[in-house]
Amino acid sequence: MIVPHRVPDAAGVARHYDELDSFYRDVWGEHLHHGYWQTRRESPADAVERLARTLADDLNLRSGDRVCDVGCGYGGTSRLLAREYDVAVTGVTVSSNQRQYALEASEGLDSVDFKLCNWLENDFPDNSFEALISIECLSHIDDKPRFFQEVARVLKPGGRAAMAVWLAAPDAGRLSTEYLLRPICEEGRLPGMATAPEVVSLISDAGLKLERETEIGRNVRKTWRICARRLAWKVCTQGRYRAVLLDRSQTNRIFALTLFRILAAYQTGAMQYGLFTMSKPATTEDDL
Repeated sequence: MIVPHRVPDAAGVARHYDELDSFYRDVWGEHLHHGYWQTRRESPADAVERLARTLADDLNLRSGDRVCDVGCGYGGTSRLLAREYDVAVTGVTVSSNQRQYALEASEGLDSVDFKLCNWLENDFPDNSFEALISIECLSHIDDKPRFFQEVARVLKPGGRAAMAVWLAAPDAGRLSTEYLLRPICEEGRLPGMATAPEVVSLISDAGLKLERETEIGRNVRKTWRICARRLAWKVCTQGRYRAVLLDRSQTNRIFALTLFRILAAYQTGAMQYGLFTMSKPATTEDDL
């Protein structure tokens, strides 16, 4: 587990996304996550939706299912699931700006809702959802065992969860750790970046069954080349970007540098990207 010298709490994560709200939407769009290039010919918009659909297809969704989107961002994945899979989706985010945008963008779509809350402190009843999806949220969680315990608690018996996770390579060396991975955690407000074996152990310890694990770092790293070009262009052409980068009071401006660190981490293999599908046993000890 890669842990920063200063571990942020949920409030720090929320400030990060609220402070950089307009920049995230400008550079990333409403799908605040990596794209998945399977053929290398997809457009950026197609690639980000392909990632969401790849996870959704692993959930075996049926019409009317209730789905929780943990770390929903601007609600892009929640809306895609509701429209294409005919399910009811509840998104969870710690960012008030993200929730407000998600609600406005989803106006007229009655099958989605968004809650402002820390996932570790959610008030969902036990066995609330047939399925759960989470894209790039785990690294922002400080108590990772509890994250999966909550997944197991809110899923119905037989329910499934699919996640996309930022990962540290298990064999990342000292230089990669100190100059890439740990700074990425600190500048990106990540309490910790796990390795794939650690995630697998967390899934098992929570009583969930691992159904599938796939590493697709090579298929997603193009995201950061695209974002780097977009950011460089905006810095050159828009004064408000330059103003933020030069404003010492903007505590999260350092994330501009992190963007290039992440690209380097993927290129060197220090950083990986994992897709995990898991299920909750249909019969638990409580049922016996």
